[in-house]
Amino acid sequence: MKWRGRERSSNIEDRRGQRAGGGLGGMGMGRGGGIRIPTGRTTGGAGGLIAILVVLGIIWVATGQNPLEMLAGGGQTSPASGSSTQLPSEGQDELADFVGVVIKETENLWTEEFAAIGEDYPEPTVVLFTDSVNSGCGLADARTGPFYCPADQKVYIDLSFYDQLHREFGAPGDFAQAYVLAHEIGHHIQNLTGVLPEFNRRRASLTPGQANAYSVRIELQADCYAGIWANYAGQENLLDQGDAEEAINAANQIGDDTLQKRMQGFAVPKTFNHGTSAQRREWFSRGFETGDVDACDTFSRDV
Repeated sequence: MKWRGRERSSNIEDRRGQRAGGGLGGMGMGRGGGIRIPTGRTTGGAGGLIAILVVLGIIWVATGQNPLEMLAGGGQTSPASGSSTQLPSEGQDELADFVGVVIKETENLWTEEFAAIGEDYPEPTVVLFTDSVNSGCGLADARTGPFYCPADQKVYIDLSFYDQLHREFGAPGDFAQAYVLAHEIGHHIQNLTGVLPEFNRRRASLTPGQANAYSVRIELQADCYAGIWANYAGQENLLDQGDAEEAINAANQIGDDTLQKRMQGFAVPKTFNHGTSAQRREWFSRGFETGDVDACDTFSRDV
């Protein structure tokens, strides 16, 4: 991706090196918890394998917590705390620069899309943290993976995740990294358009199977929105050869079926709540090929 020398977003909070308060006790998020990227690491708790894949994938976590609590909504939240330091000057921290540029490009895209329908785009903030962080959705640590918190409209990421994305998930490349961010921004779009609040409103009346099916549609739509951003990046002449393939490979590597087979040797389809590898490839590709928000309606068509 041709990102060097481009403008960075001003909506970056650098909390790296700060210590989050409170005991982790696993993930620590309450109701209204964040929409997460997978890490595949266990975080302790009451046991029971839970398949949770958010923006990039599934988290398999041994906890007693209902995985649906991680999706968007209201409920009690823990306040964010800790002051932020200024992001290092451009050129002093390459990975932070990269995140800032990608987020700026998503801001450019979604500002245009919202302006086309006569609306302003409320830009989210991206929080860089180390090891653990207090968010509007509660306390989380690096094992949580990157996540979007609807309560404070922020994306949280420990940049060490990108090394894990390469080593453990088999998804190298800067455009795979960009896909992670664009997917989480996709959840922000869903929050603004009412998709996540609607899920929160309805989830108490859903069976576990219905809730899983709903969650799949949410995640696939975020993948499609990430594809729309990839299309925009192409129009801006930011793509290098092989970039699209990097993102599609990342989508493939974090499908429910692929991650479950990698972690336990078999897949359990009834637990899928973020989409199979084939579905994730398909919906990212749909957004990338069309660049059309209307093509990302995962709620009124078969997925």
